[in-house]
Amino acid sequence: MQSSWQKTGVGDFKYHVGISSLTQVASREDRVCVLNILGGESSEVTPVSHAYSGGNVVFGTAPGKGGAVLETPIGDIPVFNNVRDGLAAGHRFNCGVVYLPPSAARDGVAELIRVNPELRKIFIITEKIAVHDAREIRAMGQQNGIDIFGANGLGVADSWNQVRVGGALGGDKPGDSLRPGSIAIFSNSGGFSTTIAQYLRMAGWGTTTVISSGKDVYIHYAAPEFAFALANDARSKAAVLYCEPGGYYELDAKFNKPVVACVVGRWKSKLTRAVGHAGAMAGGSDDALAKERWFMEKFGVDGIFTPDNPVFSAKGALVTNIAHIPAALTAVMRANATLPDFAPEGTLALKPWFGSDEGLDLPAELRPAVVQALAPYGEQVALLNTQIGGVVPRQTMKDASGASQMDAKTQVSSLHGTSMLDAATLPLESNVALALLHDAGGENDRKLIAPAVAVHINLHGRPELAAAQASREAGNAPNSVLAAAAAIVGPKRQQAAREALGFMLERFHAAGLGNEFGASLSDSFDIAQIDTKGAPALTADTPDARAQDLLAGVQARGGRSVFLRWLQSLPGHPTEAAVLAAVSATLAWGPLSRKRISLLTAQNFPWWLQLFGTLIGASADAARHAPDGFCGIAQKQMLESASLGEIAFAALLGRTPGENDLFAFQTLVGLLLTNGPGAISAQGAKGAVSADGPEQPDRVQLNKALVGFLTHTGYAHGGNGYEGIAYLIEQFKGSGLDDPGAPAHGVDLKALAAKAVDQYAQYKSRKKSAGSLDIAKLPGVNHPVFKDKPVNLDPREVFIAKLRESRGDHNVFHDFYRALVQQLFDAGVSRNVYCVNVDAVIAALLLKMLWKPLQSGEIGERDLETAAFTIFLYPRMLGCAAEIDDHLNRGRNMDTRTVASLCKFVA
Repeated sequence: MQSSWQKTGVGDFKYHVGISSLTQVASREDRVCVLNILGGESSEVTPVSHAYSGGNVVFGTAPGKGGAVLETPIGDIPVFNNVRDGLAAGHRFNCGVVYLPPSAARDGVAELIRVNPELRKIFIITEKIAVHDAREIRAMGQQNGIDIFGANGLGVADSWNQVRVGGALGGDKPGDSLRPGSIAIFSNSGGFSTTIAQYLRMAGWGTTTVISSGKDVYIHYAAPEFAFALANDARSKAAVLYCEPGGYYELDAKFNKPVVACVVGRWKSKLTRAVGHAGAMAGGSDDALAKERWFMEKFGVDGIFTPDNPVFSAKGALVTNIAHIPAALTAVMRANATLPDFAPEGTLALKPWFGSDEGLDLPAELRPAVVQALAPYGEQVALLNTQIGGVVPRQTMKDASGASQMDAKTQVSSLHGTSMLDAATLPLESNVALALLHDAGGENDRKLIAPAVAVHINLHGRPELAAAQASREAGNAPNSVLAAAAAIVGPKRQQAAREALGFMLERFHAAGLGNEFGASLSDSFDIAQIDTKGAPALTADTPDARAQDLLAGVQARGGRSVFLRWLQSLPGHPTEAAVLAAVSATLAWGPLSRKRISLLTAQNFPWWLQLFGTLIGASADAARHAPDGFCGIAQKQMLESASLGEIAFAALLGRTPGENDLFAFQTLVGLLLTNGPGAISAQGAKGAVSADGPEQPDRVQLNKALVGFLTHTGYAHGGNGYEGIAYLIEQFKGSGLDDPGAPAHGVDLKALAAKAVDQYAQYKSRKKSAGSLDIAKLPGVNHPVFKDKPVNLDPREVFIAKLRESRGDHNVFHDFYRALVQQLFDAGVSRNVYCVNVDAVIAALLLKMLWKPLQSGEIGERDLETAAFTIFLYPRMLGCAAEIDDHLNRGRNMDTRTVASLCKFVA
């Protein structure tokens, strides 16, 4: 015996289908009830649907919120605790929309069916409904004669009737995409439902009914039902289907009108599990290739339609790119003697409104012409083009960084995309540029940075030196000594330079100095066009000694700058602040114009240059600062020829470095430039920015943030490599080693390693015999990331070893470590050959520089630890400056706090 719903169903289906035509999918007569109407998605989407449809939502439900309303542009929608309460209040509906969580969707459908005999259609927006629940939903719908759409869909829309039921088809302005026409759309993807409608509209095709079917395992209203309703809709002359792998619905669909089918997802057949929409997996016969074959058979074609190979018939065409749908549809309809619904409205081909080729010499096909944007976007783009530098969105920066990161596989850190291994090959000047300008720069940049930092290193007679020396004589650690000097270099010290820099950047940008600016333009750019009206005080009546020194340093090194050329053309004598601003403007202009850095970063550059110079200077005893020189280097030489690496080396060790010493020092600087935002030192710097408030960047004190970095370093953290140094000193004691860089150093490394391994094996044996599990590791040996291979290698150590080899540079301490790990294995102390890790490399590089002064008695072991610690401070100062600047640009006020609920009380 047949039930009543089977008698009222339509078509030759073996199950209930109540809709006979697409006109019945969404009509102006439909009245809608929305479950979970106040949920995050529904509260945004439902008001748009309601207004677009002329007010088709009669009420919604939200348990516990009965009596509330959802505001819409055309009036409030009442909210009840449940469906029965809404019906009891006199509301009637025939459509239900389900926005409930997956675990509640089945019960929501049951409630709609149980209490409302007038129900005819249900639209399920919910994703990830369990298959078991989907079966029960299907059964309830069939038993009660109700058509169900979804799940995991965006509902339906009718362009002719201007009705939308369910999700966000057409976006916030459905009328912009859903123009009335003759094409129906059935799509597994909700987002592409709108995209396809927009593509069609640009080609002159409007739409009738648009159905987002969803792509769960169960598609309740699927391709066969759609084909039947399409056949009975006089408005629809053709259809577009968007299909993904999985299911046999399309195979069973019988079309008697032209169809363009877009089948995607060939890549899914390579997977062994479903991803995204429920799709076919490897080995299935319902994958993308299978569906392509189905449609080619239906259309009588032997290929895929592309603009270059237009394969189609009067029955339809198959495409695999949604961008080809309009052309395929037009070709198919032309074969059916049918013209588009209206004149084409444009094209969705790439038409950039603004662009930058980053100064690259690109081929013509990769350089699409920039076009004038439509109103009001054109005015906005024009305004945007007046902006100097980049802007990044603010976000919470606790335990986050836009400057540094670490590759979990290689353990190699990077700063602004540059690996620390690459940074290890750069001079100190380039790493200064990398840290703050996001780019290591070129030769001209180094010629400008060196004197701009050097001019601030000699602190003779300055309060910064007095503060540092008082701290040093009080017995403070090197970081505290430097912090005392940094505290003096407050915002007023560089206020004039930052104001001058802001003026220069604004006026040169207005004059058209483009992003192609380089050293070659320094001599050719017309500086006469720079508007000087309202300029801050850039010159004085009398010469400024430090300004003259800096200008002489740049000139002697051959540095070129259009900003300096312009400044020197002005009447009077340039001030120190103006010269520093001009140098900073030259260095920052390229990254600014490419929007690699922000205007804020550029304007702070003079402050950073002074801070870097001050901290290098403060690391040397006051007795080594003189009116005409620093640490044995004449002031003229510092400014005009010495590299920053040479000056910094002299500040630390009291002597000018040889070529190999300089190589070792600069390698260390690059390796230690950053350890990522999680390092204690970086946390101190970021915490200081967070406390000052990056959302009001003028209040953030860069020197205080550097003090935050300095106070968060110590011998346990900052003395990186000191344990390795102490170990190496112990092993080489009495070895007679004179020069650790000499190829013929005279030390039997294999014998030395064997002795060290024997001592360590005896130590381990004694510990185990005593029942102790607290066995100390050899410093610089092994690493938890690089293990479980016959021979373990730390790629950072391998890189440095190859770099040394390419230079013909020798380091007996590094070679000893390599002999040590091999001997550990040969003696059976280790199961495999351990890696020499990067800490051992740092120790080897440091001790090589310090060995001779140590042996000669110039420094003692306490001085050795201090030197090792201070050498660490230099590069980490640059890395933390990058974190400070990044947090300043991206962060929010007080964003490094830990909320009280996550804190623990320890009794």
